[in-house]
Amino acid sequence: MWTDWTSATAGAPGSATGTLNGVGVTYNGEVDSAATTANTTIWAPNSSFIGGTSTDSPSTVRDAIFLNGSSTGTNTITFSSPVVNPLIAIWSPGSPSAGASFTFAQTPTLEAGGPNSQFGDSSLVVAGNLVSGHEGNGVVQLTGTFSSLSWTDTFENFYGFTVGTAGVIPEPSEYLMLLVGLALLGIARRSKS
Repeated sequence: MWTDWTSATAGAPGSATGTLNGVGVTYNGEVDSAATTANTTIWAPNSSFIGGTSTDSPSTVRDAIFLNGSSTGTNTITFSSPVVNPLIAIWSPGSPSAGASFTFAQTPTLEAGGPNSQFGDSSLVVAGNLVSGHEGNGVVQLTGTFSSLSWTDTFENFYGFTVGTAGVIPEPSEYLMLLVGLALLGIARRSKS
């Protein structure tokens, strides 16, 4: 599942909004431009974005947020409901002679990677919280349940990303049922005492 970006405002900072399987997604950070009408063809080849827990390419949605890394601020994605195991697909960071990187607040794992159909090269590389590339593509996963995630990035003229999930997005009613169940267990324990 990948975000369907529905609006974006360019700037540093800029913003974007969309939905991810019914969950609202808000992005605040650098926005050079955006593809919000299912019209970008950058997510190719699909094989560079499918692997591990990433079972579908962002080409199924064909949206993206583009940056150039000229802003020194933090980029933040916020979910209207917690999301399990979010994925970040990254397209074309760096150039053949100079890499570009994302430094996440959390430690990601590489799920998929490979060449960029427009510019070649190879997979993204992950080292600790740093994800870097020289025109390559890939998908990283942040393991756990997140209400937001953030990163900083370095300059490189033009590259893009989108966010998805490899896990289940809990429904608000599931949280309510869990809380009611825990409350009933507490009451039952108290009455046995």
